[in-house]
Amino acid sequence: MRTKRLRFAAIAVLTVVGAALTGCASSQTTTSSAGVTAADPDNPWVVAGAATSTGPSGPRPGVPDAPLTAENGDGGRVDRLALNAIADIEEYWKVEYAKTFPGAFKPVDKYISWDARAPKEQSVKFCKADTYKLVNAAYCGLDHTIGWDRRVLLPLLEDKYGPMSVVMVLAHEYGHAIQGQAKIAGLFTGALVKEQQADCLAGVFLRHVAEGDAAHFTMNMTDGLDGVLGATIAVRDTDPSDPDNVHGSAFERVTAVQLGYTEGAEACKRIDKKEIKQRRGDLPVTFEVDDEESQQLPVDQVSLTSVSQALAKTFPLAAAPKFDYSGVVRNCSKVTATEPVSYCPSTNTIGTNIPKLAERGGPLDGDGEPLSAVVQGDYNAFVVFVSRYMLAVQQERKLSLTGAETAGLRTACLSGAFTTKLSEPTSDPRLSANDLDEAVSGLLADGLAAADVDGKVVKSGYQRLEAFRTGVLDGEQACMTKFK
Repeated sequence: MRTKRLRFAAIAVLTVVGAALTGCASSQTTTSSAGVTAADPDNPWVVAGAATSTGPSGPRPGVPDAPLTAENGDGGRVDRLALNAIADIEEYWKVEYAKTFPGAFKPVDKYISWDARAPKEQSVKFCKADTYKLVNAAYCGLDHTIGWDRRVLLPLLEDKYGPMSVVMVLAHEYGHAIQGQAKIAGLFTGALVKEQQADCLAGVFLRHVAEGDAAHFTMNMTDGLDGVLGATIAVRDTDPSDPDNVHGSAFERVTAVQLGYTEGAEACKRIDKKEIKQRRGDLPVTFEVDDEESQQLPVDQVSLTSVSQALAKTFPLAAAPKFDYSGVVRNCSKVTATEPVSYCPSTNTIGTNIPKLAERGGPLDGDGEPLSAVVQGDYNAFVVFVSRYMLAVQQERKLSLTGAETAGLRTACLSGAFTTKLSEPTSDPRLSANDLDEAVSGLLADGLAAADVDGKVVKSGYQRLEAFRTGVLDGEQACMTKFK
């Protein structure tokens, strides 16, 4: 039997905005705290201080604007949002920089704003390049400046993901401004390492905001942080085999942000080529054949049978569940059926509505839009099927199947552990590049793969992502220890 691969049909996420947020990629532009620990060891995103799941997220009302100006700026709302973000970022690093890095912190020399839709004669120079139709935000190492497009990019980010996504982008670019002076990146440091470090440094600052210590911004732990991660996913590398893709996959970018957020700037210092390679392990990061990116494993009974066989091999059960491909299990005692896949504990049956499940693997609402966090592909469907099998695993181990915070997150975690097993060379079917991002996209969007037996999921997408990531990176035992 020929080894099959769970495939993702590549999409052009930045169709309209071009190379948004990758201004760090040119040779002219440097590729675009004290240690802290989580307050809750079972949830590394939970912080001390004023962090909340229900409070406001974004600019603090009634706080005066920072006394900063941007060259070529229009003094409008978007520029004020950007400058207030930079003011908070700089104030943080002025205090925290010396606790982790050598020497004295040197703030950025100037800021430049432009309108990507302005006529060519109104364009300005940024990092020796023309800003005509330049939809971007970036740091320039030539003159220690940060620039942004106030007309297209920042409004688009704010509209889709909220104002904290703009703060995230500028914190990322400021991370590039810190790298050289902090001596964690140099002339010969690879672009991916620099981007991962910048994501990490942004995460360090976001922790500061979440704890309620930023002058101009607050961030809650639900839609605020979810918006930040959504923007992070949107600006991912859609084709890992393209040498111009240097930011990392959605999975890798979320991981880097989380490292800084939970472990502080010390974690950012540790990110280098070796660390990234070790973190990747055997996970696929490149397309191995020319047409692989356009291949899909169809979401049908044949494919689901193949996945179920792989599940049985990796997670063997004394009482294997029955598979019903005629639809979800109805009339299951004391259980609410979940679409498009359900698990019935009383009959030990996994029921699948194949047409509905197949819809998750095809074009989705928002797919193809500029800066979309939607990643279409077959694994967005298969991971939901996998998650229902993981409920059968938990039942045999006499674990509770109800509770979004426990059974739901444990299910997502175990699904992540199985996903890693699919990356092994002998696996059939076998994971390939971008499949992880498909799972990440679905977990942030609706979290079906993190649902308990009744379909209940935690409200916070970041918690669902973190549970899945724990399984992918740390394996089955970590799931059992962490989600009791």
